[in-house]
Amino acid sequence: METDPKTILYAILGGALPAILWLWFWMYQEDRDEPEPVGLIILTFILGGVMVLVAMWMEKFSMTFIQDNTTQIIVWASMEEILKLLGVSFIIFGNNIIRKPIDFPMYFIATALGFAAFENVLYLIKPMGNGSSIVGALTGNLRFLGSTLLHAIASSMIGSALGLSFYIKSNRFFYFIIGLSCAITLHSIFNFFIMKGSGENFLSVFGFLWVVAIINILIFEKLKRMGATKVLS
Repeated sequence: METDPKTILYAILGGALPAILWLWFWMYQEDRDEPEPVGLIILTFILGGVMVLVAMWMEKFSMTFIQDNTTQIIVWASMEEILKLLGVSFIIFGNNIIRKPIDFPMYFIATALGFAAFENVLYLIKPMGNGSSIVGALTGNLRFLGSTLLHAIASSMIGSALGLSFYIKSNRFFYFIIGLSCAITLHSIFNFFIMKGSGENFLSVFGFLWVVAIINILIFEKLKRMGATKVLS
Protein backbone atom coordinates (compact mmCIF):
# COMPACT_ATOMS: atom_id res chain seq x y z
CA MET A 1 0.00 0.00 0.00
CA GLU A 2 1.51 3.30 -1.13
CA THR A 3 1.72 6.22 1.24
CA ASP A 4 -0.08 9.37 0.15
CA PRO A 5 2.44 12.15 -0.74
CA LYS A 6 0.48 14.54 1.48
CA THR A 7 0.93 12.16 4.39
CA ILE A 8 4.68 12.10 3.80
CA LEU A 9 4.78 15.91 3.59
CA TYR A 10 2.80 16.33 6.81
CA ALA A 11 4.95 13.73 8.55
CA ILE A 12 8.11 15.55 7.46
CA LEU A 13 6.74 18.87 8.67
CA GLY A 14 5.46 17.44 11.94
CA GLY A 15 8.57 15.35 12.57
CA ALA A 16 11.38 17.56 11.32
CA LEU A 17 10.12 21.05 12.17
CA PRO A 18 10.44 20.64 15.96
CA ALA A 19 14.00 19.36 15.51
CA ILE A 20 14.87 22.28 13.22
CA LEU A 21 13.48 24.77 15.76
CA TRP A 22 15.53 23.13 18.49
CA LEU A 23 18.58 23.30 16.21
CA TRP A 24 18.07 27.03 15.73
CA PHE A 25 17.73 27.50 19.49
CA TRP A 26 20.90 25.61 20.40
CA MET A 27 23.03 26.90 17.53
CA TYR A 28 22.05 30.54 17.43
CA GLN A 29 20.97 31.27 20.97
CA GLU A 30 23.47 29.25 22.98
CA ASP A 31 26.35 29.87 20.54
CA ARG A 32 25.24 33.13 18.92
CA ASP A 33 28.50 35.02 19.52
CA GLU A 34 30.41 32.80 17.09
CA PRO A 35 28.03 30.25 15.52
CA GLU A 36 29.31 27.28 13.57
CA PRO A 37 29.34 27.31 9.73
CA VAL A 38 25.82 26.67 8.42
CA GLY A 39 27.03 24.16 5.81
CA LEU A 40 28.78 22.02 8.40
CA ILE A 41 25.78 22.10 10.72
CA ILE A 42 23.47 21.00 7.89
CA LEU A 43 25.86 18.20 6.94
CA THR A 44 26.06 17.07 10.55
CA PHE A 45 22.25 17.18 10.82
CA ILE A 46 21.90 15.01 7.68
CA LEU A 47 24.45 12.48 8.92
CA GLY A 48 22.41 12.15 12.10
CA GLY A 49 19.36 11.31 10.00
CA VAL A 50 21.27 8.69 8.02
CA MET A 51 22.25 6.97 11.26
CA VAL A 52 18.57 6.23 11.94
CA LEU A 53 18.59 3.72 9.07
CA VAL A 54 21.62 1.98 10.55
CA ALA A 55 20.01 1.99 14.00
CA MET A 56 16.80 0.43 12.64
CA TRP A 57 18.75 -2.41 11.02
CA MET A 58 20.88 -3.04 14.11
CA GLU A 59 17.92 -2.97 16.48
CA LYS A 60 15.92 -5.36 14.31
CA PHE A 61 18.92 -7.69 14.06
CA SER A 62 19.48 -7.60 17.83
CA MET A 63 15.92 -8.84 18.47
CA THR A 64 16.95 -12.26 17.17
CA PHE A 65 19.21 -12.91 20.16
CA ILE A 66 18.04 -10.44 22.85
CA GLN A 67 14.63 -11.43 24.19
CA ASP A 68 14.53 -9.59 27.52
CA ASN A 69 12.77 -6.23 27.14
CA THR A 70 14.90 -4.38 29.69
CA THR A 71 18.09 -5.60 28.04
CA GLN A 72 16.73 -4.54 24.65
CA ILE A 73 16.03 -1.04 25.95
CA ILE A 74 19.59 -0.63 27.25
CA VAL A 75 21.19 -2.14 24.13
CA TRP A 76 19.09 -0.02 21.77
CA ALA A 77 19.84 3.16 23.73
CA SER A 78 23.55 2.29 23.59
CA MET A 79 23.37 1.64 19.85
CA GLU A 80 21.69 4.95 19.13
CA GLU A 81 24.10 6.98 21.26
CA ILE A 82 27.13 5.28 19.69
CA LEU A 83 25.73 5.76 16.18
CA LYS A 84 25.12 9.45 16.80
CA LEU A 85 28.67 9.65 18.13
CA LEU A 86 29.91 7.95 14.96
CA GLY A 87 27.98 10.44 12.83
CA VAL A 88 29.48 13.49 14.51
CA SER A 89 32.93 11.85 14.47
CA PHE A 90 32.96 12.00 10.67
CA ILE A 91 32.70 15.79 10.94
CA ILE A 92 34.77 16.89 13.91
CA PHE A 93 37.49 14.34 14.63
CA GLY A 94 40.65 14.67 12.60
CA ASN A 95 39.65 18.15 11.43
CA ASN A 96 40.38 21.60 12.81
CA ILE A 97 36.82 22.85 13.09
CA ILE A 98 36.63 22.74 16.90
CA ARG A 99 37.87 26.16 17.96
CA LYS A 100 36.43 26.50 21.47
CA PRO A 101 34.91 24.26 24.19
CA ILE A 102 31.27 25.04 23.31
CA ASP A 103 31.79 23.74 19.75
CA PHE A 104 31.78 20.12 20.92
CA PRO A 105 28.19 20.03 22.26
CA MET A 106 26.93 22.14 19.34
CA TYR A 107 28.00 19.53 16.77
CA PHE A 108 26.76 16.68 18.94
CA ILE A 109 23.37 18.37 19.24
CA ALA A 110 23.17 18.93 15.48
CA THR A 111 23.74 15.23 14.86
CA ALA A 112 21.25 14.23 17.53
CA LEU A 113 18.55 16.52 16.14
CA GLY A 114 19.06 15.11 12.65
CA PHE A 115 18.62 11.64 14.14
CA ALA A 116 15.51 12.74 16.05
CA ALA A 117 13.99 14.47 13.01
CA PHE A 118 14.14 11.40 10.77
CA GLU A 119 13.06 9.10 13.60
CA ASN A 120 10.08 11.36 14.31
CA VAL A 121 9.06 11.37 10.64
CA LEU A 122 9.00 7.57 10.68
CA TYR A 123 6.91 7.56 13.86
CA LEU A 124 4.35 9.88 12.27
CA ILE A 125 3.98 8.33 8.83
CA LYS A 126 2.18 5.16 9.96
CA PRO A 127 -0.56 6.67 12.18
CA MET A 128 -1.13 9.54 9.75
CA GLY A 129 -1.29 7.07 6.87
CA ASN A 130 -4.06 5.28 8.76
CA GLY A 131 -6.12 8.46 8.85
CA SER A 132 -5.04 9.94 12.19
CA SER A 133 -4.54 13.67 12.42
CA ILE A 134 -1.21 15.19 13.44
CA VAL A 135 -2.65 15.93 16.89
CA GLY A 136 -3.87 12.35 17.18
CA ALA A 137 -0.52 11.00 16.06
CA LEU A 138 1.30 13.13 18.62
CA THR A 139 -0.96 12.33 21.56
CA GLY A 140 -1.08 8.65 20.62
CA ASN A 141 2.67 8.28 20.64
CA LEU A 142 4.06 9.56 23.95
CA ARG A 143 7.63 8.63 23.11
CA PHE A 144 7.54 10.95 20.10
CA LEU A 145 6.76 13.99 22.24
CA GLY A 146 9.97 13.80 24.23
CA SER A 147 12.32 12.09 21.80
CA THR A 148 13.62 15.28 20.17
CA LEU A 149 14.63 16.80 23.49
CA LEU A 150 15.95 13.46 24.71
CA HIS A 151 18.30 12.98 21.75
CA ALA A 152 19.60 16.55 22.00
CA ILE A 153 20.23 16.39 25.74
CA ALA A 154 21.74 12.89 25.73
CA SER A 155 24.21 13.68 22.96
CA SER A 156 25.02 17.07 24.46
CA MET A 157 26.24 15.24 27.55
CA ILE A 158 29.01 13.66 25.50
CA GLY A 159 29.80 16.97 23.81
CA SER A 160 29.81 18.83 27.11
CA ALA A 161 32.17 16.26 28.63
CA LEU A 162 34.58 16.71 25.73
CA GLY A 163 34.20 20.49 26.03
CA LEU A 164 35.11 20.40 29.71
CA SER A 165 38.29 18.52 28.79
CA PHE A 166 39.15 20.98 25.99
CA TYR A 167 42.26 22.31 27.76
CA ILE A 168 43.17 19.07 29.59
CA LYS A 169 43.54 16.64 26.72
CA SER A 170 45.32 14.06 28.85
CA ASN A 171 42.02 13.39 30.64
CA ARG A 172 39.79 13.64 27.58
CA PHE A 173 39.12 9.89 27.31
CA PHE A 174 37.99 9.78 30.94
CA TYR A 175 35.61 12.70 30.37
CA PHE A 176 34.36 11.05 27.18
CA ILE A 177 33.52 7.79 28.98
CA ILE A 178 31.65 9.70 31.69
CA GLY A 179 29.68 11.64 29.07
CA LEU A 180 28.83 8.54 27.03
CA SER A 181 27.76 6.64 30.15
CA CYS A 182 25.48 9.50 31.21
CA ALA A 183 23.97 9.70 27.72
CA ILE A 184 23.20 5.98 27.59
CA THR A 185 21.79 6.01 31.13
CA LEU A 186 19.47 8.96 30.42
CA HIS A 187 18.34 7.44 27.12
CA SER A 188 17.68 4.05 28.74
CA ILE A 189 15.71 5.56 31.64
CA PHE A 190 13.56 7.59 29.26
CA ASN A 191 12.79 4.61 27.02
CA PHE A 192 12.13 2.33 29.98
CA PHE A 193 9.52 4.58 31.58
CA ILE A 194 7.88 5.54 28.27
CA MET A 195 7.64 1.98 26.98
CA LYS A 196 6.69 0.45 30.34
CA GLY A 197 4.59 3.23 31.78
CA SER A 198 1.60 5.43 31.10
CA GLY A 199 0.96 9.10 30.40
CA GLU A 200 1.57 9.95 34.05
CA ASN A 201 5.06 8.48 33.82
CA PHE A 202 5.65 10.44 30.67
CA LEU A 203 4.93 13.77 32.38
CA SER A 204 7.37 12.92 35.18
CA VAL A 205 10.10 11.80 32.78
CA PHE A 206 9.55 14.81 30.51
CA GLY A 207 9.87 17.08 33.54
CA PHE A 208 13.09 15.32 34.49
CA LEU A 209 14.38 15.87 30.95
CA TRP A 210 13.85 19.59 31.35
CA VAL A 211 15.78 19.57 34.62
CA VAL A 212 18.68 17.86 32.82
CA ALA A 213 18.32 20.36 29.95
CA ILE A 214 18.67 23.27 32.37
CA ILE A 215 21.77 21.68 33.88
CA ASN A 216 23.18 21.33 30.36
CA ILE A 217 22.52 25.00 29.64
CA LEU A 218 24.44 25.91 32.81
CA ILE A 219 27.32 23.73 31.63
CA PHE A 220 27.19 25.51 28.25
CA GLU A 221 27.62 28.82 30.07
CA LYS A 222 30.71 27.42 31.77
CA LEU A 223 32.07 26.22 28.42
CA LYS A 224 31.52 29.66 26.91
CA ARG A 225 33.33 31.30 29.82
CA MET A 226 36.19 28.82 29.45
CA GLY A 227 36.61 29.80 25.80
CA ALA A 228 36.36 33.52 26.50
CA THR A 229 38.88 33.32 29.37
CA LYS A 230 41.39 31.51 27.16
CA VAL A 231 41.05 34.11 24.40
CA LEU A 232 41.58 36.96 26.87
CA SER A 233 44.63 35.28 28.38
